[in-house]
Amino acid sequence: MHALWWKVFKSLLMSLGALMLLLGLVLVGANLWVLGSTRGLIEQELPMCSRERVGIVFGTSHWTRSGMRNPYFESRMVAAAHLVHSGRVHHLLLSGDNSTRYYNEPITMWRDLRDRQVRDVDMTLDYAGFSTFDTLARARDVFGVERALLITQTWHLPRALFIGKALGLEVSGCAAVPGDPVSGLWRIKAREWLARVATLGDLYLWGREPYFLGPQEPLKIFPRRWQASWQASENRRELGVSASAFAMRKAHGSANDSLSSTLLSPAREGRGEGE
Repeated sequence: MHALWWKVFKSLLMSLGALMLLLGLVLVGANLWVLGSTRGLIEQELPMCSRERVGIVFGTSHWTRSGMRNPYFESRMVAAAHLVHSGRVHHLLLSGDNSTRYYNEPITMWRDLRDRQVRDVDMTLDYAGFSTFDTLARARDVFGVERALLITQTWHLPRALFIGKALGLEVSGCAAVPGDPVSGLWRIKAREWLARVATLGDLYLWGREPYFLGPQEPLKIFPRRWQASWQASENRRELGVSASAFAMRKAHGSANDSLSSTLLSPAREGRGEGE
């Protein structure tokens, strides 16, 4: 009897060990897939981030549980404002959770960016960005976004970029790096490892859908004055180049005509005399 129980216990341990090994392989494989397929899309330096008409800013809590200002929120706002003021992004889609009347991430981001001199017309608020998946699905289906620069932390960007690519968006990432070291970062990264595995399930197994879509609201993007004047000067420059090129071609053509007339005139005179 004792030998039978030991045999059953041993089989159970072996099964659990095999299961743990399988789960470990899935965890590592999923993360390597997500990280490997998005590594070349992330830029760590703000001045080097790609130029896009639309930048998507992912919401997060304004405050930490300890009552301090959230450094991840702060760095996202710093990055978003810098990208707008430097002309690398024309319009910001601020997407976050608004599940209760007392918690509103998009409004909080909007207020913060207004204080950083970002124009109201340069921001659109998405109140149903309850998750990274919902934010990107709504960006495509509700706001008509096809290309975007994703603005969030380095640990979050691989998953966000992977989802964006899977949804058919042309995306690149701009890392919002906190100015000071953040405590407890290892817990966030560990949670992100698990979230990447869940993301593969959302995309390829159980066909996740956004919690809420609603009617289409295409973004209205208004160029800044300096952008409009820059574009006008570029247009004038191109017109000037075209006019100069036309004048050069005309002068070149006239010279060729004169040269052709000079070369052909004796032959014409000769044929006239012979006839």
